[in-house]
Amino acid sequence: MDIDKPSSEKQLSRWLSVGIVLAAMALGLVVLYRTSHNPRTDDAEVFANFIGIAPQVEGPIIHLNVRDNDFAKKGDLLFEIDDRPYQYALERAISDQAALEGQISDEQRRINALVSAVDVTQANIHSAQADVTNAEQGVKRARAEWSYANDNLHRLEPLLAKQFVTEDQVDKAKSLEEVDAQALSQAESQLQLSQSRLKSATAQHEQSQHAVTTLEPLINQRGAKKAAVEDARYNFNNCRVYAPFDARVTNLTISEGAYAHVGEKIFTLIDARVWWAIGNFREGQLQHIKPGMRADVYVLSRPNEPFAGVVDSLGFGVTPDPDLIGTLQPGLPDVQRTLNWVHLASRYPVRVRVENPPPDLFRVGESAVITIRGN
Repeated sequence: MDIDKPSSEKQLSRWLSVGIVLAAMALGLVVLYRTSHNPRTDDAEVFANFIGIAPQVEGPIIHLNVRDNDFAKKGDLLFEIDDRPYQYALERAISDQAALEGQISDEQRRINALVSAVDVTQANIHSAQADVTNAEQGVKRARAEWSYANDNLHRLEPLLAKQFVTEDQVDKAKSLEEVDAQALSQAESQLQLSQSRLKSATAQHEQSQHAVTTLEPLINQRGAKKAAVEDARYNFNNCRVYAPFDARVTNLTISEGAYAHVGEKIFTLIDARVWWAIGNFREGQLQHIKPGMRADVYVLSRPNEPFAGVVDSLGFGVTPDPDLIGTLQPGLPDVQRTLNWVHLASRYPVRVRVENPPPDLFRVGESAVITIRGN
C-alpha cells in the first residue's frame, strides 16, 4: 500500500500538468482568435471637426456673447462688430440705386415727349407732301390754261390785220393770257412754298429723331447699383457672427473692444455634433475591419464605461518610412543600405464614429482605446 501511493500521486501530477498545458494552449488560441477577429488598440485619440471663426468685415468688437469653453447652439450670436460704417455704406448704396431709377424715369418721360414730337413732325411731313402734290397739280392746270390762252392769242393776232377778228376779241384773248400767266406764276410760287414747307418739316423730323436717346446706358448701370447694394447689405449682415452648428468654444483670448481684422481667427469652434475615435491598427489587422462594423470606445477619463461606435472608414495612406524605401528625389531614388532583423508592421488610422456621445465628456485629443466587435 505504501508503494502504490507515491505512484498514484505522481500520475495525478502528470495529468494535472497536461491539463494545465492544454488549458494554456486553449486560452492562447482563444486570445489569438479574439485579437485577430476583434482587433484592439490603445493607440487612439478622440477627434472632432473644428473651424476657426474669423470675421468677414473688420472693426471693433462691441459685443462678445461667449466665453472660452462655452457651449454654443446653432444660431446663437457669438460676437458683434460695430456696424455703423457698414450701415452708412448700405444706405448710400440704396440711395444711389434710387437716384439711378429716378434718372431712368425722367429720361423715359423725356424720350416719350421726343417720340411724340417725332410723330408730330411725321404728320407735318405727310401734310406738306400732300400740299406739294396739290401744288404740282395746280401748276400743271395753270400751265395748261396759260398755254391754251397763249396759243389762242398768237392765233388771233395775225387774223386782226386781215380783219377776220375784232380788236375786242384780241383784247379779251390778251387779258385771258395775262390772267392765266399770273395764275401760273402764283401756282409756281405756291409749289415753291409747299416744297419749302416739306423741306422744313423733313429737317425738323430728322432733328427730332436725332434728339431721341436710348435708356440702354442707364439701364446697364442697374446691375452695378444692385450689386453695390447687395455687397453693402452682405457686409452689414456679417457684422453679426452666429454659430453655424452646435459647438464648443475654445482658444478664446480676446475681449470686447478688440479690433477684428478680416480673415484673422478670433477663436475656434469644435463641432459637437459628431465625435470620432481614430485608432492606429496594425496592417495585419485591417483584413478583419470593415466599414459598418460595431466597435467599443473607451476614454481614459471614464475607462470602465464603453461607448458604442461604428467604423466609418479605414485609412489608405501613411507617410512612407525613409529607412525602408529611401528618399524620392530628382534623378535616382536614394535607398539606404540597412539590415533590419525585426520588421515592424505599419499602422493605419481607422475612424470610428461614436454614437450618442456625452456632450461634456469627449474632448479633442483625449486618449482612447478601441475594440472592434465585428458585425
